[in-house]
Amino acid sequence: YRITGDLSILGTTKPLTIDLEFNGAAKDPFGNERVGFEGKAEIKRSEWGLTWNAALETGGVLVSDKIKLNFDISAIRQA
Repeated sequence: YRITGDLSILGTTKPLTIDLEFNGAAKDPFGNERVGFEGKAEIKRSEWGLTWNAALETGGVLVSDKIKLNFDISAIRQA
């Protein structure tokens, strides 16, 4: 499965696509059919205008430009 939407950070909006893995379906305690998905995406902070950083004495930077987003989704069908 694949889901596409818009991610907004500090007034900058960009499309984001997330590949999802279906984890299964089951009835919840209320009788609803519930499904689960997992997904992940990676963005670059700089593409959303997040530029603050600090140099480390060891030579690197404090905050990576790469940000990993992890999603655990549980959903039920709306009546």
